[in-house]
Amino acid sequence: MSVSLPQNSDLSLKPIMKLFSFLPALVIAVGVSALHSPLKPNQIKSFVTFGDSYTDIVNKGDGSDAQAWPVYLSGYTHTTLFPFAKSGATCSNNLTFRPFPPVFESQLPSYFEFHATDAGEKVGGRDTVYTLWIGTNDLGVSALLTGDDPGVTVVDVAECMVNWVKVLYEQGGARNFVFQNMIPLQHTILYAADSYPNRFWFTDRNTTAWSVQMTEQVEAGNELTKLMLQNLAPTLDGAHVAYFDSHSLFQDMFDHPENFLNGTAPAFNVTGCINSCVFELNVPDSGVCTVVNGTDRDSYLWFDELHPSEQADRIVAREIAKVFEGKESQWATWLS
Repeated sequence: MSVSLPQNSDLSLKPIMKLFSFLPALVIAVGVSALHSPLKPNQIKSFVTFGDSYTDIVNKGDGSDAQAWPVYLSGYTHTTLFPFAKSGATCSNNLTFRPFPPVFESQLPSYFEFHATDAGEKVGGRDTVYTLWIGTNDLGVSALLTGDDPGVTVVDVAECMVNWVKVLYEQGGARNFVFQNMIPLQHTILYAADSYPNRFWFTDRNTTAWSVQMTEQVEAGNELTKLMLQNLAPTLDGAHVAYFDSHSLFQDMFDHPENFLNGTAPAFNVTGCINSCVFELNVPDSGVCTVVNGTDRDSYLWFDELHPSEQADRIVAREIAKVFEGKESQWATWLS
């Protein structure tokens, strides 16, 4: 079973493209009036997660002995977690193929199968929130960044991400959504201008070009998803869509680590990582790894060359908990 990307979607980019053509010299900043949270305290009883290793609670991006942010969120809000995110995923393998369970061809079908059971029928409606955090693998190595999917663009990936809302609304009865945008991936070691050969890519590359391209892809993708969600959200009667700005949150953590990191290492670290493996260029299985242990870990923004640390995950969970509880978070905007 697979879930097809909607055809003739309401997410057409024609109005957006017209806007760009009429205002070529203007930096587009489409805003909506700030909406108060539609969620009430103690309203949310459960949440359903979709995404990749940033959200997977089994093959966790922040280390095997750490907890993923949805687990923290469940504890912070006393809600029940239904996890469908899978490590390595993209939005759709029909766009950016990877041998991992994608959102559309695997995660959504798995959820709909669960939802058809007696237990699953109790999940959904006004007391459930659906979250999506995807894009890191779609835009990265072995995908758009390295040209592995000819003809596929950031626009295609953005449309896929936003169509997740549409499909769950129409086919799954979902009404509350938290859409998490992509972090500034150029600050991860893998995509930094001064990167080194590592477990995720140890062959030749132009690190500066990669960093610039990733910066442009992420910012374009985030702006597109925001515009498309602003266009879509008002058309979904009774739905509430929150846009969670992971990009700005992680940029703030990168710029001001003293406000977020609280480990025992003497200096906060946003350019290194807890589990670092340095390879010889073009030599597989040559990695020399260094691991930070104990409470010093909470002084790091990154767990390895691609994934956020457990402390960063706690911050994500803390801020999304505010959304669940009907409170204001500076990183979340309600679009409907």
